Amino acid sequence: MEIDFKEIALYVVIFIIVLLAAQHLDVVVSGSMEPAFYRGDIVLVEKADFLGIHEFNTDDLKVGDVVVYDAVWFNQPVIHRIINITQVNGTTMYMIKGDNNDSPDPYYVQPSQIREKVVTIDHNLVVIPKIGYLSLWLRGL
Repeated sequence: MEIDFKEIALYVVIFIIVLLAAQHLDVVVSGSMEPAFYRGDIVLVEKADFLGIHEFNTDDLKVGDVVVYDAVWFNQPVIHRIINITQVNGTTMYMIKGDNNDSPDPYYVQPSQIREKVVTIDHNLVVIPKIGYLSLWLRGL
């Protein structure tokens, strides 16, 4: 049996592309952003820092952007919308809220806490409905 190095190289390239693409998908774990997206949906994101590549600048975010951030009040990343931007002691701070929540998240968010931004096309969030349920089930969520 002869080893085809071109075929192996092709499989390696495909595997790397799939791994990179998977890093830009997040599964929604709650209903806090309904009706924009629902639990079990997958959102396409761009990264604040992906292997040293800055796909967006956290200082350039706008009211209405949906971001993924490291919350001090929750043990998993949170996907919510920026509803206000303010300056506190010279530092930009974001007020963030889930669309389906009655009140904003309990603490302001600093740019350094924001990991990802949900991609939009023509002002529409890029959402793949329901296929994240398998991931939720496997993770026990």
